[in-house]
Amino acid sequence: MRYSSLTDFLSKGAVALAKGPVALIFIEDAVEVDTTIRHHQQAGFTEVLVFVHDQIEIPQPLEDTVHRITCQTHADGAVTDAVNAIINAAPGLWLYYCFNTEYLFYPFCETRSIAEMLAFHTEERRDAMLTYVVDLYAPDLWETPNAVSLESALMDRSGYYALARNDARGNPKERQLNFYGGLRWRFEEHIPQARRKIDRIGLFRAKKGLTLLPNHVFNDEEYNTYACPWHNNITAAICSFRTAKALKSNAGSMFEIETFQWHNSTPFEWTSQQLLDLGLMEPGQWF
Repeated sequence: MRYSSLTDFLSKGAVALAKGPVALIFIEDAVEVDTTIRHHQQAGFTEVLVFVHDQIEIPQPLEDTVHRITCQTHADGAVTDAVNAIINAAPGLWLYYCFNTEYLFYPFCETRSIAEMLAFHTEERRDAMLTYVVDLYAPDLWETPNAVSLESALMDRSGYYALARNDARGNPKERQLNFYGGLRWRFEEHIPQARRKIDRIGLFRAKKGLTLLPNHVFNDEEYNTYACPWHNNITAAICSFRTAKALKSNAGSMFEIETFQWHNSTPFEWTSQQLLDLGLMEPGQWF
């Protein structure tokens, strides 16, 4: 189903928000649009909303299985505005958002659905889930100049770290950290400081008054925590070519970077177990 705008969708297609979890995918270019959509459909999302410019095509019959919403995804505030409009329209619904060339992984995702995981997370009285954005990149940037290669994707096996997240008075916030690593850390001279974090609250339950802020956190501080006060909770990973793609398309960095490979590069196996073994997500009490 096609909608001319988000307003049009909320007027005619709001039935898609009757049951979750719902995935919101923001399409920034034509790279791996189909695989991004299929990956999240296979994870078990009840509906997939695709925000995309009119000039980008979604292959048929795949387009018939999603809600296509015309959106200028590169416009300032477009993503946060769209997410917040969906939050306002669907209180109580579990939502997820990402961009094309990003792929959600969570513990045991090969055998368990996203709905199963979120049902357990809800039982633990958690309304949001921390997701680490793990950079993927092609091994040969001459062969794949856009840095995207699903068949031979690499990732960093180390180099991840966390720093305290302070409040306005400079005091550490409870159960909140800023996480860093991957290409945003190794090539930080090309990344604005405000965009160097790799944490995102990618999965969350909508409620009245909840607002997504531009730095991938929410106005409700509890939503921004990595765990409850009593024990570790589930976390997930969004494996993403987005940073690599940006570094190889931006004029200030594209000619400065000949390869993303280094001694800690390792092939990405497209499994949750690899991410668990590397400490890039946490099963919590879910076994």
